[in-house]
Amino acid sequence: MPPRKPPRWVQWTVVPLLILVPIGYVIISAEQSRDSGEEKQQQAAATTLTHLWPTKVQRRIYEVTIPSGSDPVAYLETNNWASSSFYVQFRTNQGGLDTFLAQYGKSRSALADADVTVSPKQARTVRWTFGADRRWAGLKLKQHGDKPDHNITVDFSDTDHPVVYVVSTINFR
Repeated sequence: MPPRKPPRWVQWTVVPLLILVPIGYVIISAEQSRDSGEEKQQQAAATTLTHLWPTKVQRRIYEVTIPSGSDPVAYLETNNWASSSFYVQFRTNQGGLDTFLAQYGKSRSALADADVTVSPKQARTVRWTFGADRRWAGLKLKQHGDKPDHNITVDFSDTDHPVVYVVSTINFR
């Protein structure tokens, strides 16, 4: 007995699905790929702080661990031939500040009172202002080799929720 031919409605259903499903997949993939590129282009062109958490890769490269529960968080990454800098600002609590400093092997006692370690040029880049009416403390960490240097400034005006300003710089020379 010869094989039975499938009903006509099955042919009219299966054949279009065999064509449309792969085409739909290609269209969706192309759109996602396009969106990804536009988002990365916008981030690279940013000239002001982005009010989001930086990516895990950025935090790992620049060795900046933001304590969980910090809010708000903002960042900016700048690059040129000689160096790359990563600017991060976040509000945390006392425990978060201790955790943050501990990642560098430091404690609050390492912060110098009334010391703003972010340079005026760095502050202008992200439009940070460090007025005399606030309670500042800071710390500079120089590292050897290809490790990033850190300028850390903390605003203790609200002692329960200090604001941390970090500039992590990798020099290529």
